[in-house]
Amino acid sequence: MRSLKILFVSPEVEPFVKVGGLADMVGSLPKELAKLGHDVRIVCPLYGSVKRVGEWRARGESLGVDVGPNAHWARTWETTLPGTAVPVYFLENDDFFARPEVYNNPWGSFADNDVRFAFLSRGALALCQQLGWVPDVAHCHDWTTGLVPVMVNTTLRNTELGGVATVLTVHNLEHQGYSPARMVEFARLPWDVFHRDALMTNGSVNLMRTGLFHSTKVTTVSPNYAEEVKTASGGFGLDGVLKYRAGDFIGIVNGIDDESWDPARDQTLPANYSATDLAGKATCKAALQARFGLERNPRIPLFGVVSRLASQKGLDLLAEVLVPMLDRMRVQLVLLGSGDAHLENTFRWANDAYRGRVGVHIGFDGKLARLIQAGSDFFVMPSRSEPCGLTQMYAMRYGTLPIVRATGGLVDTVENFSEGWNYGTGFVFHDATPEALINTLGWACATYYDRPQEMAGLQQRAMAKDFSWRRSAASYVDVYRWAVESRTGVYPE
Repeated sequence: MRSLKILFVSPEVEPFVKVGGLADMVGSLPKELAKLGHDVRIVCPLYGSVKRVGEWRARGESLGVDVGPNAHWARTWETTLPGTAVPVYFLENDDFFARPEVYNNPWGSFADNDVRFAFLSRGALALCQQLGWVPDVAHCHDWTTGLVPVMVNTTLRNTELGGVATVLTVHNLEHQGYSPARMVEFARLPWDVFHRDALMTNGSVNLMRTGLFHSTKVTTVSPNYAEEVKTASGGFGLDGVLKYRAGDFIGIVNGIDDESWDPARDQTLPANYSATDLAGKATCKAALQARFGLERNPRIPLFGVVSRLASQKGLDLLAEVLVPMLDRMRVQLVLLGSGDAHLENTFRWANDAYRGRVGVHIGFDGKLARLIQAGSDFFVMPSRSEPCGLTQMYAMRYGTLPIVRATGGLVDTVENFSEGWNYGTGFVFHDATPEALINTLGWACATYYDRPQEMAGLQQRAMAKDFSWRRSAASYVDVYRWAVESRTGVYPE
């Protein structure tokens, strides 16, 4: 089959700018697509905080972007994804992107996010026109790029971009991007698209809804999450739209960069190890215990947490069970994260009250996060909702068994332990309650102490799982070809 030309339009891309898992996907999936022979290019805003990794050059020609009452302009910078030839274009416009933050500052979301990301959407398409490069597919990400499909379907329909298929990936449906009706005029869209079915929610433009209606195909980051968002409890008001698009909607589990996340080659660790030789994992556990001032004892189960501290992540449930867990079980706990002030204070208290058994670092440290993944025996992730999740996959890659709630992509990636049946890669509970969590923590603790052979089997199966982007990339290529056929009536053979 012929190779495809694929445009990624994204507000984030690792390693240049990252807020969440969206950046990981956009920084990894194009690499695998390029290995499969496809021509992939990425467009992202040039925020004030973008890391200028690798060699950069500015294109000599300014880019006109047809939004607003008068055309705006951008300077385009070009680089590549590290270790690849995949071009990454950054659009520079100080009015919209010079600030260091991506979506919000400490006082909340930026009031002009609608026009900022309208500029990104139209700018990415204008850059294709300037380059003379017409993609087969534009792959858009979340509400920030929800205007790309409607622009292709309306104002650009009779241009060289009119035949471009669009794929919108929903990373988190909770964030939808609301805008006043001014968006229609600013984006230079025809007013007849401003109606409830296509753009509106409660009288405002809803950029996620817009993308869901106008994209050729829709994906999300796990099959289970694809089902959850079609329900009233999980759809955040858009379940009806997703049921309407159900025939064009597919869940594909995110992958991880298994070259970067590899305990046998990770240079940040004090010792490397593999599934066939776990001696280095014991060294990592000892280093982690030392880092947090815990008792250096290889026989005590060590529970690790790397997370944003928020109720959505279920960290309030963990906070509620800290005292009974630490009073009743012979365990250790380390935590890295920040977020809700009350949760930060609760975990700081635990750090002081249970010195030698609990270690807490409020903030983020990438090297420490990897040490926690490698040095822990269990990884605690009791999320109330989790569209896909990556940290549970990192944990399994490092031989650390996840303890997760049955939601979103956690269902698709963690197989629940069945005692005596040589099955499972972690421990799964269903109810978002403190009782369910502490019972599962106790189950994991008992398995560690009483069934060491089954613990070893769990580790081996977890480390053998293939969470690379290779499998997911092949699924995305199928979606791209499916989208092109739907758009053009011709399957791209």
